[in-house]
Amino acid sequence: MYRVWNFITNNTVLLVAGALVALAWANLDAGSYARFIHFPLWFNGWLGVDLHVWDNAFGAGAEAFETGDVERVLTPQFIVNDLLMAFFFAIAAKEVWEALILERGALRGRKAATPLVAMAGGILMPVALYLGLAALAGSSTYTALAHGWAIPTSTDIAFAYVIGRIVFGAGHPALRFLLLLAIADDAVGLAIIALVYPTGVLAPGWLLVSFAACLFVFVAFNWLPRRLDRGDPTRARSTWVRLHLKWYPYAIAGLISLAAFTQSGVHPALALLPVIPAIPHADRAFGLFAEAETHLKDILNTLERALQVPVEVILFLFALANAGIVVTAAGAPTWIVLAALVVGKPLGIALFGYGAAVLLRLGLPEGMRLADLVVVGTAAATGVTVSLFIAAQAFAPGPVLDAAKLGALLSVGTVFVAVLAGQLLHVRRRGG
Repeated sequence: MYRVWNFITNNTVLLVAGALVALAWANLDAGSYARFIHFPLWFNGWLGVDLHVWDNAFGAGAEAFETGDVERVLTPQFIVNDLLMAFFFAIAAKEVWEALILERGALRGRKAATPLVAMAGGILMPVALYLGLAALAGSSTYTALAHGWAIPTSTDIAFAYVIGRIVFGAGHPALRFLLLLAIADDAVGLAIIALVYPTGVLAPGWLLVSFAACLFVFVAFNWLPRRLDRGDPTRARSTWVRLHLKWYPYAIAGLISLAAFTQSGVHPALALLPVIPAIPHADRAFGLFAEAETHLKDILNTLERALQVPVEVILFLFALANAGIVVTAAGAPTWIVLAALVVGKPLGIALFGYGAAVLLRLGLPEGMRLADLVVVGTAAATGVTVSLFIAAQAFAPGPVLDAAKLGALLSVGTVFVAVLAGQLLHVRRRGG
């Protein structure tokens, strides 16, 4: 039913492998792990983490480096989090874009209404629970944790899909519901990162450079050839662009956008998002991750296929660079993040989903029960990739960040809760 099974399971396996390596390394030798991910590759004035932040993160030995009169430090963790992760977010944005604008897009029309309302509950309830628990823990804890309110809002698509596939089977309508919810959740997550967690003072001029480059390639290599092809059934000009120029103009625009975002104050990991709408795409959607898309020759789907293996490697590196947490770092942030994910998200999805399906009479997909909403919510409660990413933006390196990351990592245990919930609620797996 979905082409993503191998791709997403590979992503999940590599992500978990990277996390396990990082956890083992950090707990065996925390100092060498910190020196590895924060190793100064280049002291400079425009690219990297703030010098003072780096100095604190690197720890003992930082004073041995000749930094000179600079403000930034390029480190392996920065390369992964701020530059390479742009490709991961580009693939997520591609699915969101197609779901929104293509004919029969998954997030268009009445069929998407209930998942979207449920998604809203899966964001608002974890935020409310996170802030409420932080407030109950005391004013000092609330002050320390408040900026991380967005950590439990995200749903890890890869883990959610794998858990949903285990519990529901490939042919169950609840699996499609879960994917719709997770992709919409990612769209909101991208907006939160852009608006709430800037990397510096906003510089609109640099953003204009990015958008201008993307607009140029859209007009010159997408809109204009199609405009000139009106009335020509062979689509000679569009075909020539696709066969000869391929994806190169969009890659150049992407590099320009990435360079501009590093100076814009908006997180560079979002730099490829403006390029996605500029790339020629299929005329209609065939469903989320539909098998038919593997046969499409449009540049956007071709690029996505080309990025699959690199993104799998990037996710391994991301986990390696971010999941190295000493287990003794567990504290109040750990349990607050974990509770917000594993309690707040299922509760929000179930309550808002019920309200949409029953009270607003928007209904559920045929063959899906109200009880399945609880299991969907539990499957969506694993917040690894984006939760770790947001935590790294919300907190400076130190005990609070490590404790919050540990809570996000522990949410992987929801796979067992989801399987148990599926059995207790008599979910019947369906092949497809």
